Amino acid sequence: MFKLTFKRGGIHPKEMKDLSKDSAFEEMPVGAKVYIPLVQHIGAPCTPTVQAGDYVKVGQKIGLANGYVSANIHSSVSGTVLGFEARENAAGRRVRHIVIENDYKYDEAFLEPLENPSSEEIIARCKEAGIVGMGGATFPTHVKLEPKNPIKALIINGSECEPYITTDYRLMLEKPIEILKGVDLVKKALDTKQVFFGIEANKKEAIEHIISHVDDEQLSVFELKTKYPQGGEKQLIYALTKEIVPNGGLPSDIGYIVLNVSTCLALYEAVYLGKTSYTRYLTVSGKGIKRPANLHARIGIPYEEVVDYLGGANEFVKIISGGPMMGVSMHNLKTVISKGSSAILLLTEKEIRDVSPTPCIGCGRCARACPINLMPMLIDDAVLNNKIEKAESYYALSCIECGCCAYVCPAKRPLVQSQRLAKKLIREKNLKK
Repeated sequence: MFKLTFKRGGIHPKEMKDLSKDSAFEEMPVGAKVYIPLVQHIGAPCTPTVQAGDYVKVGQKIGLANGYVSANIHSSVSGTVLGFEARENAAGRRVRHIVIENDYKYDEAFLEPLENPSSEEIIARCKEAGIVGMGGATFPTHVKLEPKNPIKALIINGSECEPYITTDYRLMLEKPIEILKGVDLVKKALDTKQVFFGIEANKKEAIEHIISHVDDEQLSVFELKTKYPQGGEKQLIYALTKEIVPNGGLPSDIGYIVLNVSTCLALYEAVYLGKTSYTRYLTVSGKGIKRPANLHARIGIPYEEVVDYLGGANEFVKIISGGPMMGVSMHNLKTVISKGSSAILLLTEKEIRDVSPTPCIGCGRCARACPINLMPMLIDDAVLNNKIEKAESYYALSCIECGCCAYVCPAKRPLVQSQRLAKKLIREKNLKK
């Protein structure tokens, strides 16, 4: 089997997956309260449909999608709504959370399971269940299932290229049938037959396991070269098809839709089990956690409860929500599990690069590592000198924030932060216009 990959750039960071890859999923217990964020997705925040004193059940809708690009939110426990509380999310923003007192009865309010659903029913169920991209992007999935252009092929992302994270790897080992049934539902929704399933070469057991359960001649499993960011949509599409998504374009513009394996599993559960999106599979890892693990946890559980459940922490210096390359560094463990919580990492001093940046030396390593052919050092310089138009002319908006540039920079420049700031300032400038 040939190892496919994208055209240029990329890096090979230490994988660190051995810490948790052999740990089967555990069911995370729930405490006395959960805190359900009203923002768990890209798009408009939800409007709460409950108030203090209301009794809610597991899976019941408590937040209504406020617009097309938005996603419903559901209760993860049964119990009484105590009220609302402003708490920091993983991105450091204070957002409204619905506080629910757990009665430990776990009365359910599931949707009616569907048998042989139509394309329209699949998309409607996806929307009602509040499913978003589980790979970390949290884009509402029902929007992806209604592309403007015909779709040539569905691409399933099983690469999981971020270091430390082993969630998708374990799912492919433990729930291959459910994932593939979810894939069939997506095919039906998109009215396409061809499926490309890409998995990185460092997950050979998962590759063999998925292949052993495939009974569809039009579903092809491909071994991808172990290289970061192999799981980026544009990089994955090129690796599997040799087609290029145009600058500023979407995969659907050239006839492809990319979904993560966790998202396919969530769709299977919503359609065939009637389960709304109130749980999350995630990895808890890093040498700062006493017992790295893969967990199936309910949304709204504080990170600190997760750490306590796993035996507490060793001495650590950094907390990251997500992977070390694209995740967000946090200053405490008060944040709660949400739909986008792919991982919680507690890293020790030996695992991080805690050094002060120095001026750019003009070596060009960041440009060579960039998988989409940008010039990160020029964008960084433009931001430092408040030349936003120049940053825009360097295609800063095309940056996928993968972190390759910062990883290879010998001057330790905070290049990802520069790219993010450039994108923010460009959007603000364009809104004013």
